[in-house]
Amino acid sequence: ALDTTTPSGSCALAADGVVLREEGSNASRSAAARLPADLMTILERAQRRLDEVEVFAVATGPGSFTGLRIGIATMQGLAFAAGKPLVGVSGLEALARIGLEEAAGRRIAAWVDAWRGEVYAALYEQGSEVEPVVARPDVLLSQYAGEPTLFIGDGARTYREQIHARGGPAWRVADPAAPMLAGTIATLAASLVAAGTAPPPHLIRPLYVRRTDAELARHGRATG
Repeated sequence: ALDTTTPSGSCALAADGVVLREEGSNASRSAAARLPADLMTILERAQRRLDEVEVFAVATGPGSFTGLRIGIATMQGLAFAAGKPLVGVSGLEALARIGLEEAAGRRIAAWVDAWRGEVYAALYEQGSEVEPVVARPDVLLSQYAGEPTLFIGDGARTYREQIHARGGPAWRVADPAAPMLAGTIATLAASLVAAGTAPPPHLIRPLYVRRTDAELARHGRATG
């Protein structure tokens, strides 16, 4: 499994629903520079071969447009070559799953730093997800209305002080605030496959939430 939704990202290997290895990537190097070498390294360290992999999984977003494209393309290439399924998992869903144990009944706000003073966000409560949005943190915090909430993700880490100032003891930031996602993506994908989901690689679609700069530029020319 591979996550490239954040500058660091991570990759993982799981078997029978158990994560064998999960490793963070070197954030000082671009995803293009470190892939697919990171994936081959984790296989080597786990003493596994690429042809033993039965299912590939990748974070579909939201996050860096470039990172998502490179991550998805890398896993599509491996899955196509191996003739194996490729399962896409939302990074926000993975964050929410990680936060479940610590939430202790609180709803979970998964926040991914979207830069430009915004976050990609989704709210999870009693197993349901509010549709992901991209917005300024202060706008979202006003909408959350002070109900007990666990915040998780690199967006929660970036805006930790603002969260604490607005929500008091009812709002907590997870520890760690920005966990690695690849291991959880691997186990979520395994559960989907066990339930009968085995999509071919070409069906993967990135979850952008915000329109790309190219789309915004085209819109500007059309309306200018």
